[in-house]
Amino acid sequence: MGKWANCQICKWGNINLLNQPTGYGRRSFQCFDASMLQYFNACLFIFFLTTFVSAQSAGNWPSFRGQHASGVMDQQDLPTTWDVDSGKNIRWKTAIPGLSHASPIIWDDVIYMVSAISSMDSVGFKHGLYGAGTASSDRSLHKWVLIAVDKESGKINWQSIATEGIPIDKRHVKATYANSTPVTDGRYIVAWFGSQGAYAFNMDGTKVWERDLGRMDVGAYDAPAYEWGVASSPIIYQDLVILQCDTQGESFLIALDIHSGKTVWQVDREELPSWGTPTIYPDAKRPQLITNGSVFIRSYNPADGSLLWQLGGSSKITAPTPIFKEDIIVVASGRRPEKPIFAVRADAKGDITLGEKQTANNAVLWSKTRRGPYMPTPIIYGNYVYTLQNQGILDCFDLESGEELYRQRLTHRGGGFSASPVASDGRLYLPGEDGDVFVVEAGATYKELAVNSIGELQMASPAISAGTLYLRGERHLFAIVQE
Repeated sequence: MGKWANCQICKWGNINLLNQPTGYGRRSFQCFDASMLQYFNACLFIFFLTTFVSAQSAGNWPSFRGQHASGVMDQQDLPTTWDVDSGKNIRWKTAIPGLSHASPIIWDDVIYMVSAISSMDSVGFKHGLYGAGTASSDRSLHKWVLIAVDKESGKINWQSIATEGIPIDKRHVKATYANSTPVTDGRYIVAWFGSQGAYAFNMDGTKVWERDLGRMDVGAYDAPAYEWGVASSPIIYQDLVILQCDTQGESFLIALDIHSGKTVWQVDREELPSWGTPTIYPDAKRPQLITNGSVFIRSYNPADGSLLWQLGGSSKITAPTPIFKEDIIVVASGRRPEKPIFAVRADAKGDITLGEKQTANNAVLWSKTRRGPYMPTPIIYGNYVYTLQNQGILDCFDLESGEELYRQRLTHRGGGFSASPVASDGRLYLPGEDGDVFVVEAGATYKELAVNSIGELQMASPAISAGTLYLRGERHLFAIVQE
């Protein structure tokens, strides 16, 4: 029957060493599939690199926090200061119906946004720093919509209805019924409204497919009766739409065919409810799908959902999205007592959980406790990692060593911070819930450049495109540009 071994390249191809069929290399123990895998990986890397460069150069901001959730777009000449009342550096201001904490996304000359429009008047949310986890009383008839806005004029081009009905779940008093940012690849726009379903549209707003993924009962792990609502956003990998569904009941990761919405793969997860968006790490040899989670931070093969590595020791509530630069992946969460930040080597394999009193190992470059942000996703800019606490504490760490370079409390009006920062041309833009945006010079020392208000509450993370900073407030979308 022969002697069998695993392929040294693809690791799963079986090779009969005594009776190899044509196309198998006996000396190197590489199967034909492995050589094709290497070729495919090289092509895949080129595809991702080309996509990233073309998306940046075209001014596209296709998903939560832009390409790969980096939050960075340079060579934009964004203004440091603006004034809504006088119109200084305000290109336009457009009223957006409904409520949503989802960020705007941008492809070519169009901004796409989602919203949940209540049939009740004066529906809102409660912003600020407080510990109550109660749900909103708003269970009115809603319309969940996708809205297209002209990037230059601010005019609403069209509005498409995804679904209508009574919300299946409650929402946190600080949340909305449309928290998840949509995603696009220039062919489709995909929106996810939790228990109300996932929906794909073509670029002119025609609905292509919809999927009911079941009830997404997402709330506090230690208070199961609370219902807070979904906030994880969909992402696109090649022809797959990937959703992270961590709930009070079953938790799973699912990949849907982007053309039809049919399931391509699904993997169960032993997880507590979570709110972070997954991230694709587009490595040439081993692309990864990185997910934040309470039981484990995990990396999967995005093509089939197979597990690559896992890291324990996170918080019991996880909201920030994983980010990366070159071969370092940064994942954080802010629930006490852990509040960890981990810097993980991209070549990690297996279980890389730190031992007791360990802060690093062969796979974890460095880690910290009691420094992770609760809501805002960290940002890597230059050689630094910046984290922003809900309370307004900004930390700066060296990316490679983890050395804390500064810790600065921002003087805000009391509402705190939930949206995630973005960066451009040597400046950080930190949006606060009260509507103030703090502009801080990037670098190893803290220097505040300006504080600008949009005049209304602000929970959504900004978008950047073609020299314009787009800020979504509670009721309006603002286009801010250097004039």
